[in-house]
Amino acid sequence: MKRVKTASVLGASMVAFCVCVFSCSNTVLQVSEISDTSAPNFILILSDDQGWNGTSVQMMADEPLSKSDYHETPYLESLASRGMRFSHAYAAAPVCAPSRYSIQFGKTPARLSLIRVGMNADHIRHETWTSIPKALKSINSNYVAAHFGKWGMGSLPEVLGYDQSGGPTQNKEGGFVNNKSQWDYTTMKDPKRIFSVTDQAVRFLDEATSNQTPFYLQISHYAVHSSLQMQASSLENFQNKAPGSHHKDAGFASMTYDLDQGLGILMSKITELGIEDNTYIIYMSDNGSVPNIPGAKKYQESYNFPLSRGKWDAMEGGIRVPLVIAGPGIESMTESTVPVSGSDILPTITALAGDLPNELDEIDGGSFKHILLQESNEAIDRSVDGLFFHVPYQNGIAFKRAHSAVRKGDMKLILFQDNGELQLYNVVQDKMEMNNLSDSLPSMALEMKKTLLDYLKFVHAPKWKEGITWKDKPLSEFNSSY
Repeated sequence: MKRVKTASVLGASMVAFCVCVFSCSNTVLQVSEISDTSAPNFILILSDDQGWNGTSVQMMADEPLSKSDYHETPYLESLASRGMRFSHAYAAAPVCAPSRYSIQFGKTPARLSLIRVGMNADHIRHETWTSIPKALKSINSNYVAAHFGKWGMGSLPEVLGYDQSGGPTQNKEGGFVNNKSQWDYTTMKDPKRIFSVTDQAVRFLDEATSNQTPFYLQISHYAVHSSLQMQASSLENFQNKAPGSHHKDAGFASMTYDLDQGLGILMSKITELGIEDNTYIIYMSDNGSVPNIPGAKKYQESYNFPLSRGKWDAMEGGIRVPLVIAGPGIESMTESTVPVSGSDILPTITALAGDLPNELDEIDGGSFKHILLQESNEAIDRSVDGLFFHVPYQNGIAFKRAHSAVRKGDMKLILFQDNGELQLYNVVQDKMEMNNLSDSLPSMALEMKKTLLDYLKFVHAPKWKEGITWKDKPLSEFNSSY
């Protein structure tokens, strides 16, 4: 039996706040001089630690286990019914900070040399690299941008071009407490600030629409990351519902449901404002789910089943995530099996918005606009062929071994840094990563190993050494790179 705490929290409308990095009134004056209703709007909703099968949307048509057998996300189902699901979508990293950086800059964590949570980010060129807001504003100076919710990066949002934000927020602003109590249930009216963050987003939508300015809005939710918070009514509903075979935790299911309610409020506002036909809505998770609840408890079957393992690892459970996109020109109820990554979000958004005056420099992502608009189903054109994942440190929670991985086509190779062990999987036929093909396909394993190491050398990625944690001091002081 879970211990349930009850917090006295003000209603969502009372706790909502909006920190404008630039003056909100100044923003209105600047953009109201020239209205622009032709450029598309973009909304990115980023959930936190939500697994590939963590919603009630079946991400893969021929895999019933690609949706939860317990969680309920009716509004995400509605979004998916009028858009495209990506059944082979990947976060750029199995943890949040490097994944979020990759979305903003279109670069892998290996190229960024930002590979874990809590790492010093002074080496990142926040001011000069092209972010999503800066790219859109270079295409059309009328774009305004806002970020609300968990920022989780080492700079201020305005440095990356955001006009409004909730500030440089981290997990703690979402109620995270890093001890065993994070797995207790806490009931409140505004769990994980879902509704106050949504209120901020709604006010921004009202303002941008009133001023007829195109916009980029990113809502980075604190849910469904622990600590487990939910509305009392949601918890009661799931405690009275029979648990599934794979998902059983009523608190986690309740928080997932409340997160979806926030999506519903946002979708209703978009319809009310009449901007549905000119707005792309992107729903994605920053990495896979924790493999078990409580997170550090040993388990027989991952919460990400049929995917293996979970958050903190570059196995499928840690990096394959839900991705749903709806908007102009996207056919309803479609699925793409082309592998895509968080690094692809920046170039895809800019391709949908128009022509960039300058090419995006030194990025790893590529545009999948042609897939969204059904122009072709060809693989994404990237500067380096493959999706790369780099976890060069020993993790006491998960694998406990530094590792890197690359996916090319149907194949995925994992390289362990401590002894050079290789694991090769066909993740189309073997999404559970049970059949290691490195011995039966040695030439392919060595070829993919070379591709992976060549890439890590090319971008001078951080290189694992015994005892290096990549925390507590600047990158340059570790003096260990490829």
